[in-house]
This record gives sequence, structure tokens and C-alpha cells, in this order.
Amino acid sequence: MKKTPKFNSEDEERDFWDTHDMTDYFDMSKAERVSFPNLRPTVKSISIRLPLALIERLKLMGRQKDVPYQSLIKVFLDERVYGQGKKRIA
Repeated sequence: MKKTPKFNSEDEERDFWDTHDMTDYFDMSKAERVSFPNLRPTVKSISIRLPLALIERLKLMGRQKDVPYQSLIKVFLDERVYGQGKKRIA
């Protein structure tokens, strides 16, 4: 195995791994699966125009479920886009 160099910045490390094969530096047969349960998906704010009546219905549904209506919209979109039983993003 080759020795992994020391990097002065994340950019330098990123550039290095873009041009080198990780298997030359690490024995993948000894790799262990890890979990990062506290990571949150990257989000981006968007603007969307919705009819006022729809927003009011969403707010009412959110209050009934004790969920903020914007979170409810994300759940609805996620269910529709990814379908039941498939990997969720939110």
C-alpha cells in the first residue's frame, strides 16, 4: 500500500483523490461499514407560488397532524416523487 500524503486543505485533498485510486492507499478488505445518523440532507430554499386556498388547507392539515405545513409539503413531495417503499430523502 502507498502512504497517504498529508494535505494542507480540503481542496488539496479533493484534487488528489480526483486523480488517484483509493485502492492503492487503503486495503478495502479491512473496511468497516459506518453510520452517520445525525447527518441531514443538503437542502436548498425555493420559491413556489401556490393558491391561497391550497396553503390554507395545508396549514389546517399540518395543525391536525401537529406538523408545520412546510414540513408536510416536503413529506407529500417525497412520497409522490419516490413512492412508497423506496429510499426517502427527507
